Amino acid sequence: MISFRNFALRRGERLLLSNVDLALHAGWRVGVIGRNGTGKSSLFAAVQGEVEADQGDIDVPTRVRIASVAQETPALDDAALDYVLSGDAVVHAVLKAEREAMEREDWEAVAEAHHRLEEIGGYDATARAGKLLHGLGFTADTHERAVKEFSGGWRVRLNLARALMTPSDLLLLDEPTNHLDLDAVLWLEQWLLKYPGTLLLISHDREFLDEVTTHTLHLHDGKAKLYTGDYTAFERQRAEHLRLQQITHEKVQAERAHLQSFIDRFSASAAKAKQAQSRVKRLAKMANTEAVRAERALRIEFPPPAKLPHALLRLMHADCGYGEAASRHVVLDQVSFILEAGDRVALLGPNGAGKSTLVKSLVGEIPLLTGERGGHPDLRIGYFAQHTVESLREGTSPIDHLGDIAPGVSTQQLRDFLGKWNFPGDRAFESVDKFSGGERARLALALIAWRQPNVLLLDEPTNHLDLDMREALAEALATFDGAIVLVSHDRHLIGLVCETFWRVADGVAQPFDGDLDAYAVWLRTRESTESRKAPAKAAPEPAVAATTKKPPNPHKLAQAEARVAELESKLHAIDMDLADPDVYSDGGTNASELSRQRDALAAELARAEEDLLDLYETA
Repeated sequence: MISFRNFALRRGERLLLSNVDLALHAGWRVGVIGRNGTGKSSLFAAVQGEVEADQGDIDVPTRVRIASVAQETPALDDAALDYVLSGDAVVHAVLKAEREAMEREDWEAVAEAHHRLEEIGGYDATARAGKLLHGLGFTADTHERAVKEFSGGWRVRLNLARALMTPSDLLLLDEPTNHLDLDAVLWLEQWLLKYPGTLLLISHDREFLDEVTTHTLHLHDGKAKLYTGDYTAFERQRAEHLRLQQITHEKVQAERAHLQSFIDRFSASAAKAKQAQSRVKRLAKMANTEAVRAERALRIEFPPPAKLPHALLRLMHADCGYGEAASRHVVLDQVSFILEAGDRVALLGPNGAGKSTLVKSLVGEIPLLTGERGGHPDLRIGYFAQHTVESLREGTSPIDHLGDIAPGVSTQQLRDFLGKWNFPGDRAFESVDKFSGGERARLALALIAWRQPNVLLLDEPTNHLDLDMREALAEALATFDGAIVLVSHDRHLIGLVCETFWRVADGVAQPFDGDLDAYAVWLRTRESTESRKAPAKAAPEPAVAATTKKPPNPHKLAQAEARVAELESKLHAIDMDLADPDVYSDGGTNASELSRQRDALAAELARAEEDLLDLYETA
């Protein structure tokens, strides 16, 4: 499928890869791993022909269809479902032609489009696109919503769904799990296991790599080495390879020392000159071996809490959500949650179910709608969320950020602390403008650690962190004395850190009696149950035989379905607005207006659904 011959790649003056000779075969699922900056994304660009090799060749068969996830999503008016469908350009074009023919009531063109769909196997394309959206966390009422209305994280999911929809022989995925919740990650695993083509996957999620990959391509120190097996197999093989390399190096060095000692002692002796010269030649011919250079293990730590009372934080009979009075929007109903020293709780559930709302309620970032929030007088919370990283000030350095929260502390103390978080030497004085997403996240965690919290509330802390940093974070959290509440799609981190699980779904947060494997089983069972239910908007079967009824007018039917979809999309958009805390900043005036609009739309939607139903029943 793909072969590299004496391949080398640079980024500016920096040599990323050199002397790469290997072949990747059809049907392999290859995990591409390595620390940030080793050239993983640049390698993907070379495979797609976006950058040229600085030396050697990379061969990709010309007929191979390549699919990858777009890095940007324009603010399109296209519906989400249509955007995903456009990943299959041929099918999308035929469906578009069919839709346009129906609008102008050109039934001959409609029939021609139907014939073409049958030829290319496109009749199930819309259903496949819908399944992709559902698997990645999009509810049915968002499928007709415009792409431009989605936030950045959801647009990334749309791009992923579009890439999965694209017919391909080679699929390139660069950190596909970064904006997914655990439910979507589990679904994506199963989809990729059924993918018939060749997969190249960049990921820092070791559990995901273990579940999906058949081979591992490790980029390190300018080299690329291919291993058979998943990430765990790679770790085992690499450890053995390094052990044997060190043994060989030590043997060679011992022999070199022995030969050099003989030469030094007898090179001036006439009797031994010939033997000494022979050993000089032998020494010159000996192959050089490289000692195993110890890779600097990343180690971070959260200092012990200044004070650690037993009872730390609690919510009692709390309704969590946004707004006030009549305009309030309840996300979670009647939550009772008690956090004590040593508790390590993982929150499980799909995006949008309320995990972040629960964390914000525990922090006190949003007020409770009803109920009580109580904390010990010595409670000190360390809170990490996506906006924590975004709040780092451009043009300032790590030392500046730490100095702001540690007035009066000497610069040397600040440097020593930052060094423990892998910002050594001059790195502590560099502007965060140049930092990668992983470096920014690491700095945000360091600022939290400085405050010596006794409760850590962490909402997706591993996004953009590489494997080494994730391991370091897991070790640091495992030895933390305080309490932890964790939201993460990284099962390895959850498994090492958390002992208790809460499931947040369907407006309820409650303890989950089981581990991550049990949760995956529950999720599959739930999806299976839902799939057996009749679709809410499915048209009823005709009451009499088809031979006695004419099918509904396709044009009127399409208009009625489009009207229902439009109203559902508008209704969902208002619900999303009502979930935004900023809507209530003006005392609830805007929220009240939105609530009135919602009631009117809901009534209009009910009438539109009745009209659609009438089309089926009276035909």
